[in-house]
Amino acid sequence: MILAVDTSLGTAVALIDADGARRAEAAATDPLGHAEVIGDLLVAALSDAGDGEVTHVIAGMGPGPFTGLRIGIAAARTFALGRGIPVVPVPSHLAAALTALETESQPFAIVTDARRREVAITVFDGLDADGIPHIVADTVLVRAADADAHLDGIRRIDVATLSAADLARVGARALAAGRTLTGDEPLYMRHPDVTVPGAPKKVGS
Repeated sequence: MILAVDTSLGTAVALIDADGARRAEAAATDPLGHAEVIGDLLVAALSDAGDGEVTHVIAGMGPGPFTGLRIGIAAARTFALGRGIPVVPVPSHLAAALTALETESQPFAIVTDARRREVAITVFDGLDADGIPHIVADTVLVRAADADAHLDGIRRIDVATLSAADLARVGARALAAGRTLTGDEPLYMRHPDVTVPGAPKKVGS
């Protein structure tokens, strides 16, 4: 089985067989509170999946907010470390695009809330030869008010929840093709608000 974990939007966990068949899926739509629910969702999904060995963990790498993404990626890496199995990083928008491609045949954009009145946008057109959504314009951060102008007529699909099962399917297809879809660094889109304070100022005598 392949386990997928994503916290780029809500919190989503799923397990699929090597052929892509869904074994179990659990999710919470709240875009906050990932740490409070991810453990229970993992337990529920693993229980529902039944017997079988998890061979890989797919980690959704964003785009998403700093804290939320870190929780999901840390959970995926910790689970994999405990089992001694590989982690496969996959951009989260690829999962949303695979879901959309069940009904879409023309180029389209996956649009997700990046907060602060901004959105993250990735443009896709069909599937490539390995069955992975084909990116024609890399992910960018755009003011929400400017999104339609930026897309210039490309159909937009606003996504508020993400299918971890489709994330797992993208990861499984990448594994089968021997491809690496992204690196180990998450796509945060912006730096965290909290920064390390500088050295204290010297006070003269």
